[in-house]
Amino acid sequence: MPKTKEQKKQILETLKDKLGKSKSVVFSSDNGATVQVIEELRQELRKNGAEYMVTKKTLLKKVTKDIEGENQVNDLTGSVGLTFSYEDEVAGANIVNKFAKSNQAIELSGGVLEGSFIMPDMVKRLATLPSKEELLAKLVGSINSPLSGMVGVLSGVPRNFVGVLSAIKDKKS
Repeated sequence: MPKTKEQKKQILETLKDKLGKSKSVVFSSDNGATVQVIEELRQELRKNGAEYMVTKKTLLKKVTKDIEGENQVNDLTGSVGLTFSYEDEVAGANIVNKFAKSNQAIELSGGVLEGSFIMPDMVKRLATLPSKEELLAKLVGSINSPLSGMVGVLSGVPRNFVGVLSAIKDKKS
């Protein structure tokens, strides 16, 4: 059943709102994917602060007309799956990429990052980046490493001094 103009306007407003709030958006094609696979994808995305929505290409064209870069919406076929990442730019791309590897029906088709279009190969590269938490953990580890080494060196001096004093005491006894 076709949507009314009012329903289409409401969908456009929802898309604009979600596009404005999200840090990154991944376009995908889910032609032939089962409902169960899409539901699993949605649940996994929700756990990671992302959302999956399916829309028509014509509505997506209207929402993305002001975004700079090479517009990939024209190359998409059928309905388009949109993954909105609200908290972490990498999370949505990472999850959709994992699902695309295990399900032939899901195919990455590009996306939007920092207000401009990105190509499908860029989405795949984005998906391979570590998450924000992993990067912060690596940073803390890098900062902590020299301090741990310095503590080890500084604690070695008194330990060696005590060892020398103990050897002298043993020699005199």
